Amino acid sequence: MSQKLQGRIALIIVDLQNDFLSASLFTLWPDAEGQPMISPHLLERRPFLQKGDFAPGSWGQANVDVLTPLVDVTVSKVAYSAFFNTQLDWILRRAGINTVVVCGIVTNGGVASTVRDAHMRDYQTVVLSDGCATFTETAHQAALTDMSSVAQVMTCNQFLAML
Repeated sequence: MSQKLQGRIALIIVDLQNDFLSASLFTLWPDAEGQPMISPHLLERRPFLQKGDFAPGSWGQANVDVLTPLVDVTVSKVAYSAFFNTQLDWILRRAGINTVVVCGIVTNGGVASTVRDAHMRDYQTVVLSDGCATFTETAHQAALTDMSSVAQVMTCNQFLAML
């Protein structure tokens, strides 16, 4: 059931970065040899990650060009959720945000983790179903269905109509 959106709203765009498309910003801090420091479980699922990918300040870590002039705040994330070990919650609370609208990639990865963490932090949460993508339509739809237990799932047009 949809409820009216109230209060101050923030749009969280998850991982819409150059490295994601060409191969809240996913960042892989390099070790002394320049290799990305990454959790073993994540490396197991993403064996294609290599030296220089998502490095701080790199082209690959940057938001896609079309977003650059539109972004007010960026948060460097090191795990699936944009809330995990970042300043995102602090920033949102200082800005008086009580509703977060989440979109980006990957629907069943970074988007779903961020949505669940937002829910656990008592934000009213919306997922833009046609503003997300993942590797298969089946996984995308399953993730949206799963997130509907903790968030409102709607299209971008439905969201715009509610504003």
